Amino acid sequence: MQTPTILITGSRGQLGNEMQAAAARYPNFNYIYTDIAELDICDKAALETFIEANKVNFIVNCAAYTAVDKAEDDVELCYRINRDAVQNIAQVAVANGIKVIHVSTDYVFDGTNHLPYSENQAVCPATVYGKSKLAGEEVLLATNPLSIVIRTAWLYSSYGNNFVKTMIKLGTERESLNVIFDQVGSPTYAADLADAILKIISNNNFVPGIYHYSNEGVCSWYDFAKTIHRLTKISCNVQPIETKDYPARTPRPHYSVLNKARIKQTYGIQIPHWEESLEKCIALLQP
Repeated sequence: MQTPTILITGSRGQLGNEMQAAAARYPNFNYIYTDIAELDICDKAALETFIEANKVNFIVNCAAYTAVDKAEDDVELCYRINRDAVQNIAQVAVANGIKVIHVSTDYVFDGTNHLPYSENQAVCPATVYGKSKLAGEEVLLATNPLSIVIRTAWLYSSYGNNFVKTMIKLGTERESLNVIFDQVGSPTYAADLADAILKIISNNNFVPGIYHYSNEGVCSWYDFAKTIHRLTKISCNVQPIETKDYPARTPRPHYSVLNKARIKQTYGIQIPHWEESLEKCIALLQP
């Protein structure tokens, strides 16, 4: 029997790099890793040629435009990557019988809830980024029903730029820091999400639809920063501030907690607590 092939797009981002690291634990697949230099998913003809040449069985789309503030001015490019490229993937996948896993975001909600968001709750993005990601979800599921969308939040990794690395850097450079305490969510270690994606593909029971994934537990950005500094033994005076005291171009969700019951029940996935996973990531970052 032929070994299934998984194409991973956006392979140089946080999640793409973690997919490469996780692949060693799932040796029953062939892996193809691409970023824009190897394959521009905005170019449908190039995507078709690539898919046909490589006999792909699964596509995991980790590529995204994620600069939330910049997206407000860069609307066209944001939609090209987050919606149009996803439509290309969906069309090529449906024509070739390929199953797709696409990564989306908590920003499809406006963050005004006080209970964890489930997959069937009404979406209401408040930013260009959130609207473009929602458009990508919709076009994928409408075009290729054999698709899974996984929404995640507060992603970090030992790869790339993220909140964890920023707090370590600033904590060593400054005596004090102000961090927002009235935005609440669940940090997500990209290595855990990568593992969950490969578990789904390995599970001979591919159930299309929308799923939520983040680490267990809840914290504010302030709590997150304090825990990062405690684990790295950084003595920086971290002060809690309100969102209104930290000017940002676009609104950030005040509440980003995702209900993960569906992914746990469907695939039997056990999700670690965010502090446990943060410790693992920091161990990799420590010299």
